Amino acid sequence: MSVRTRDSLGGRAAIVGIGATEFSKDSGRSELKLAVEAVGAALDDAGLTPADVDGMVTFTMDTSPEITVAQAAGVGELSFFSRVHYGGGAACATVQQAALAVATGVAEVVVCYRAFNERSGRRFGSGVQQREPSAEGAALGWALPFGLLTPASWVAMAAQRYLHTYGLTPEAFGHVAVMDRKYAATNPAAYFHGKPITLEDHAASRWIVEPLRLLDCCQETDGGQAIVVTSAERARDLRQPPAVIAAAAQGAGRAQEQMTSFYRDDLRGLPEMGVVAKQLWRTSGLAPSDIDVGILYDHFTPFVLMQLEEFGFCAPGEAADFVAEERLPLNTHGGQLGEAYLHGMNGMAEAVRQVRGTSVNQLPGAARALVTAGTGVPTSGLILGSDG
Repeated sequence: MSVRTRDSLGGRAAIVGIGATEFSKDSGRSELKLAVEAVGAALDDAGLTPADVDGMVTFTMDTSPEITVAQAAGVGELSFFSRVHYGGGAACATVQQAALAVATGVAEVVVCYRAFNERSGRRFGSGVQQREPSAEGAALGWALPFGLLTPASWVAMAAQRYLHTYGLTPEAFGHVAVMDRKYAATNPAAYFHGKPITLEDHAASRWIVEPLRLLDCCQETDGGQAIVVTSAERARDLRQPPAVIAAAAQGAGRAQEQMTSFYRDDLRGLPEMGVVAKQLWRTSGLAPSDIDVGILYDHFTPFVLMQLEEFGFCAPGEAADFVAEERLPLNTHGGQLGEAYLHGMNGMAEAVRQVRGTSVNQLPGAARALVTAGTGVPTSGLILGSDG
């Protein structure tokens, strides 16, 4: 993949299996156990066995290494194993790496997974407690001493600038929260099943870091999710309708940092997602009007609005109205705000369900889904399509 040219990956690989544990606040078991359960469920969904797997991909942040998960899950020899950095920004990139391995013959069946006890164990929302010195971490030295210690505080800087520039109020972010919780309310797997909210509920929730309220921030979850990738040809003979990977991309912008890219010329957007958008549209040959459903990474509501604008669904500053008018169905599983925070992996699973036609909030005729990974960090994205 190049930022300047169309790549040849599109259509050569597909997602054929998805599996997850339950989503909870206290799993009562190790992260390795969660990973193995999710991997087993995904393979069963695909109609495959551990013996069929020869590749595994996860996040650098995952505590269960590929080799350990393979051993515990009964997988034999591996010809490909890999990890992707930058937290939630890695989500779609795990599938991209799996697709690259499959398309080049390095592996035949690759499992992508992520498992953590993010509520009962390490809580990412608590921010930086301690950190080993590193070149990457040095950038935090310009933010932490002044009190910007948590992800919410880092996002709040860009969110405040966005509101100021376009003359908006924090209610603009509430439309995203309301939308996610609407879909979560009808999703039995969602933590907030049966619990929709209103704009009034959003406005009444307590401040976390202005202009972000509690309902602008994703939840903390224990759980695991796995995804199985193989070639488009083999996919047609398996148990489930394939979700073909029409395009996959990673992106990092100029002056990129992890969540603290405050020294860019403009804080109103997400340049790294703009890089992903250009590559996805170029490679797939599609445009925003061709997308039936968007599964957009929603760890914080303001970045959902900015993503819509980076992808060209609407003009800068217009995304709140775009969401309020429901011009494009978004996060039909409830998102990380409503279903579970699995670093975006559960979002990819929902995109697969929409393309298969099996979502609990199924959209009639959904044939193409846009999926994005973590924002504010180097990130990634996918376009999935049916095989029809």
